[in-house]
Amino acid sequence: MKAERQTDVYYVIFPKKADPLHSAVFDMVDVLKGAFVVGFVLFLLVFRVSGVVGSSMNNTFMDGDRLLITAITTNIKRGDVVIICQPWEDDKLLVKRVVGIEGDTIDIDFEKGQVYRNGEMLDEPYIRDYGREGTALSGDVRFPVTVPEGEVFVMGDNRNNSRDSRFKAIGFIKEEYIMGRAFYRISPKAVKIERME
Repeated sequence: MKAERQTDVYYVIFPKKADPLHSAVFDMVDVLKGAFVVGFVLFLLVFRVSGVVGSSMNNTFMDGDRLLITAITTNIKRGDVVIICQPWEDDKLLVKRVVGIEGDTIDIDFEKGQVYRNGEMLDEPYIRDYGREGTALSGDVRFPVTVPEGEVFVMGDNRNNSRDSRFKAIGFIKEEYIMGRAFYRISPKAVKIERME
């Protein structure tokens, strides 16, 4: 007697055609997940948020303002607002404006309240009380000074209430200690920050 051979039977089941609405929703979720991951990585590597503490940048920025800054600082220029982490006695981050870059000679006439860079008087409409007091706070640095290589000279826009490069405790800022350049104020009101040389 011949043995019967059993054969296995396999079925191929084709899924039902997907509902177009569900398909669109799943596609949108995938796109949003990808965008979120890319945005998060970009934010960590390229941008940061920093807060303003104190009144040294009044009236440009007020205490508590939040700034969006670039985390890449390869091209710092005169007029940039920068966030500084260089160690000093108060051990706080500083928000200041770059007045001089390497090679610049900075001089200040405290009686007239005028700042000079390379012999030219600066027009500084951003400083507090511009045209009335100017820069009267002298600090303990003797002027004129020449900015060393790889460093910058910074000042607050509230010139008569700012600890900045006019004081030896802060002095010149090494470029390696510049965390970023502020380019957007995100709160309390969103405003683009223009470079003002």
